[in-house]
Amino acid sequence: MNERQVLERALREAGVPDGYYRIEGVHEPAPPPPDFVYLRTRPGGGWETGVFERGVHEPVAEHTTESGACAHLRALLGV
Repeated sequence: MNERQVLERALREAGVPDGYYRIEGVHEPAPPPPDFVYLRTRPGGGWETGVFERGVHEPVAEHTTESGACAHLRALLGV
């Protein structure tokens, strides 16, 4: 189980609604909600956390490690 899967399980157990977040490759609600926080890979490598609003990804932070990105997404969700 990778760190993103561990994070998704923790968020589910904490009762965070499915539509509040998207974790690339692990938790991708369909249809996607209009607004959510996200964790995804960066095109040049590494990870990105941010907010998706009105059809636009707004990066909040870039991370060199998956664990750093997971910790930041968890903090953004207040868990």
